[in-house]
Amino acid sequence: MNVTVVLVGPFRVGRFNEEVREYPPGTSVQEVIAELGLSGPLLGTVLINEVHAGLDALLHDGDTLYLLPFMDGG
Repeated sequence: MNVTVVLVGPFRVGRFNEEVREYPPGTSVQEVIAELGLSGPLLGTVLINEVHAGLDALLHDGDTLYLLPFMDGG
């Protein structure tokens, strides 16, 4: 299945901004995060098709996964 992965902020460093990636059916958000080598403590928000999702959410063909870090500042 094809999933568009969108990385925001520091997650883009040494990776990509947006990329269509192929995963087997039943892949979870957590598996994508692990495959990309993203740091768990920095992960702030996960969106699937612009709706909040958990790390155990399963992805489907055509989904767009947004991975956003915790934001700092004020």
